[in-house]
Amino acid sequence: MNYYTTEKAVQVLISLLKQHGISKIIASPGSTNMGFVASLQRDPYFEMFSAVDERSAAYMACGLAAESGEPVVISCTGATASRNYMPGQTEAYYRKLPILAVTGTQAVSKVGHHVAQVIDRSVMPNDVATLSVNLPIVKDSDDIWECEIKTNQAILALKRHGGGPVHLNLPTTYSHDYSVKELPQYRKMERITTRDCFPDLPSGTIAVFIGSHLRWDQVSTDLLDQFCKSNNAVVICDHTSGYYGKYRVQYALAGCQNAFDGNVNQPELSIHIGEVTGDYYGSRLGGKRVWRVSLDGELRDTFRKLTHVFEMSESEFFAHYSKEVSNTQCDYFESCSQEVQQLRSQIPDVPFSNIWLASQMAHRIPQHSVVHFGILNSLRAWNFYDLPKTVTAASNVGGFGIDGGLSSVVGASFANRDKLYYCVIGDLAFFYDMNIIGNRHLGNNLRILLVNNGKGTEFRQYGKVSDRFGEELDRFVAAAGHFGNKSKSLVKHYAEDFGFEYITASNKMEFSQSYERILTPEITDKPILFEVFTESDEETKALELIMGIKKESKHTAAKQLAKSMLGDKSVRLIKKIVK
Repeated sequence: MNYYTTEKAVQVLISLLKQHGISKIIASPGSTNMGFVASLQRDPYFEMFSAVDERSAAYMACGLAAESGEPVVISCTGATASRNYMPGQTEAYYRKLPILAVTGTQAVSKVGHHVAQVIDRSVMPNDVATLSVNLPIVKDSDDIWECEIKTNQAILALKRHGGGPVHLNLPTTYSHDYSVKELPQYRKMERITTRDCFPDLPSGTIAVFIGSHLRWDQVSTDLLDQFCKSNNAVVICDHTSGYYGKYRVQYALAGCQNAFDGNVNQPELSIHIGEVTGDYYGSRLGGKRVWRVSLDGELRDTFRKLTHVFEMSESEFFAHYSKEVSNTQCDYFESCSQEVQQLRSQIPDVPFSNIWLASQMAHRIPQHSVVHFGILNSLRAWNFYDLPKTVTAASNVGGFGIDGGLSSVVGASFANRDKLYYCVIGDLAFFYDMNIIGNRHLGNNLRILLVNNGKGTEFRQYGKVSDRFGEELDRFVAAAGHFGNKSKSLVKHYAEDFGFEYITASNKMEFSQSYERILTPEITDKPILFEVFTESDEETKALELIMGIKKESKHTAAKQLAKSMLGDKSVRLIKKIVK
């Protein structure tokens, strides 16, 4: 007896159609859509109709969708069959009718190679679909994830912003195996607007994870504080998050530990707001499920556990889920905060490095200043330490390139000539963008901390590939030896010629004798550049010491040993069997 096809992309689509309540199907005959149609017709959930002519099928769907008020799926094979949907899809576009056109296809890689019945659908007319997605042929868990995301995007787009037709390209491997008796339950995602019924918060702990974020006002901060107070929540931040309310925890130091156990403080629900984060360590806390809140309403599945996206302002979301309470326990915030504080109390004396500089300077940045961090090493190092509460921070984590960090802080410094603007930046990023310090608009409120280790030390850091390549890595990957090869005079002359006050240090003693100048709270007569020379080996040793503060428990050590011997997939399988 035939059941569902073994083709995973088809299974994901059928599972999510059912979970989203879509049952009406108009099918046209073909070979590339056979696995989809044959699987549907064995499932009594679906109401199916047949149409040989794809042009008629699309218009039939228009009539059925308009009359029933429900989405309608149309399915056809490859070649010109899909082209015949266009007149009906155009009608649906201008009437905002929810038609999901599922076009079967062979592997997209065959396009352009004279393979029979393979045509190029990569470019769509503007008015036949509000969205077009291509599902992959599923080979691994990453492909499953992509199928879930794109299928949910397609289905949700049928009703988004007034609705309209959507196109989904469904590949096939022509499997003849229809032996799957029970359809797997793939992850459904829902989009909630202010006009919809809001789901209930799950019971258990809640974390609000903030990526890089625009400036917070006091009203928004108070709303988030009230939400945390009402729901025993914590706010996981880094220096780019911008939130300085009562429930802030900078979690990077805990998340970076080699012996980190994500189950200890993992929340039942993580609420994801803000944009791209450079805090790789803090995000390890994750969550058993994730809700995303953003005005753009897009499915951004950073943690791969997204179930709901709330297309609304953060203030609207937090106001809805807050309630007037008194004497609410804040034990989850206390638990996360104490975990970080306990680790901070155990930080060892690390070598002269970006991390050491952060330990000496972060808490002493003058009040009401702004600090811009270079991506990766500088941001990571300073994320282990708190800045004063009145100090704000930023980093170019949007595009995540090294090419404009210095220019960004210079531009920011134009906004307020009476405020100090700091930049903590590595040598490659500095030299990439160094022309900006010759700009004639530069003010005396700019201060640059240049950490010069003579290479892209990111690639030599603890835990990276340097163990395999050794010094050979410096030649091309880490790009060592450029820009004067740690010249003691190059930056000095360059900066001084452009009117900077220049300071330098090459060890802890020299640093202690000179660093207070760059922390002067008043605006000085000149902008300041403090060049600190460090060694790549000491940078990586410092990170190794930071990541090794927490010692492994016997349980954690056993788990790591099992993973190294069996692999992650085998360990997960064993866990399922035990449960």
